[in-house]
Amino acid sequence: MRRRTAVRALGLLPLCAARPALTQTQVRHRVAWVSTDRKDRPSENLEAFRGGMRELGRVEGRDFAIEVWSGDGSGERVARMAPDIVGSRPDVIVAAGGLALFPLLRAGVTKPIVFSISADPVEAKIVASMARPGGNITGISLFTLALVGKRLELVKEILPGAKRVALIANPQHPGERKELEAAQQAAAKLRLHIRYFQARSGAELESALTDIARSRDDAVLAFADGFTLGFAGRLAEFSLQHRIPTVDGWAPFAQAGNVLIYGPVFADVYRRLAAFVDKILKGAKPGDLPIELPTKVELVINAKTAAAIGLTIPSAVLARADEVIR
Repeated sequence: MRRRTAVRALGLLPLCAARPALTQTQVRHRVAWVSTDRKDRPSENLEAFRGGMRELGRVEGRDFAIEVWSGDGSGERVARMAPDIVGSRPDVIVAAGGLALFPLLRAGVTKPIVFSISADPVEAKIVASMARPGGNITGISLFTLALVGKRLELVKEILPGAKRVALIANPQHPGERKELEAAQQAAAKLRLHIRYFQARSGAELESALTDIARSRDDAVLAFADGFTLGFAGRLAEFSLQHRIPTVDGWAPFAQAGNVLIYGPVFADVYRRLAAFVDKILKGAKPGDLPIELPTKVELVINAKTAAAIGLTIPSAVLARADEVIR
């Protein structure tokens, strides 16, 4: 079952396949879609963006054409593609995720870029401010500190007796220290003790999981970014093996088998990126368009995993879920 809840954020992804030929040579504008998505999997994010362009009255193949560049799971491949992306002469580049954006910036791309990233863009030093980004980039940041506390509140709801939560985070993720502080403040109010683990690599993640299993922490909260998303399946496997619920902020984590997520609705984020592209194609400068935060969030619960680890999700929490995976 599924429903969407609109919420104002409080503070709050080749080498690739050969470049596909454009089906229309007389289109008015060219948009380069750059991601680290796998070439063999359909991109829901791209389809959401296309939907946003349609809502704005833009007809693909007439008003604009999209050229898809896939890093096939590797930001390094995106970096190697950068000269060819620029050489294709797009009017706007859409960078779907930080693993796509940062290689483009390191390559010195000066074309207008519209992004979606999980990081704090000011902390990452890629924009001057949220209100006036400056330069050639703008977009949406998923970095919403208010949601960190909400996730811990959900941990307490599904585990009223919880006393200790293990927190796993990538310390190289811009804004991670702010997320940690937000988690510590929320945990203090909930009388939860936070044990913090840095994970820069698969080896560090495994070391953290070994410690968590030995200490029998009540739950695991992972901060969402491209790195931790790559280990979503491993976290779900750990949860099943040790009967410790794992919580995160993006729907793919729950879809991979983790108990629950509470965070931004990706489809809405990528649909809204179309508005940035539309304004730039009409002559707006990216640096004058304020960075936005998510306006819709979702609660997704994997009831199958919960049952497998012997966890009963309270009916009040299930009733608030936008999606229940059974």
